[in-house]
Amino acid sequence: MPALALTFDDGPDPEWTPAVLDALAAVGARATFFVLGERVAAWPGLVRRIVAEGHAVGVHGFGHVRHTEQDGAAGVGDLDLALAELASLDITPTLWRTPWGVEASWTRPAAESHSLRLVGWTADTHDWRGDTADTMLTAIEPSVGDGAIVLAHDGLGPGAQRTGCAETVALIAPLVELGRARGLAAEALA
Repeated sequence: MPALALTFDDGPDPEWTPAVLDALAAVGARATFFVLGERVAAWPGLVRRIVAEGHAVGVHGFGHVRHTEQDGAAGVGDLDLALAELASLDITPTLWRTPWGVEASWTRPAAESHSLRLVGWTADTHDWRGDTADTMLTAIEPSVGDGAIVLAHDGLGPGAQRTGCAETVALIAPLVELGRARGLAAEALA
């Protein structure tokens, strides 16, 4: 069946990740969560819940640093820390989304050496700005098709202009409904 991938970055977050998970469960959708190792260390139970509820976990990094702002040794060290944190939960991710989607000369070789597939997005909700769910849905609607990867956030990362993720949570049901109206299942990335 054609699929729409919902993805969430910058979590887990003790308030917003559970709300996102509840919203996904309410509509029977699966998603991929690109997590930060420092937050995995703080809230491992949330990562266990993500997996237990049938969602995929990818790595985002340990911290949230642009790859162009660190050398290869520091960047690979950050990745290794994040992967070790996930390994402590018996999770071996195969997907990697870099912070801000930014790559440096060392990013692709690091991905290859760690057997990670780099993942971007095709539809950006720009939810970090604090737009309403309706505004976000209208903005990404033309991009909602088979193979689309929707970028949203279940955590407040650097640069966020909002104080919470309530509008992202409110976006989930109408976005999944739009996808289903177009014959798309909301699935985690494989």
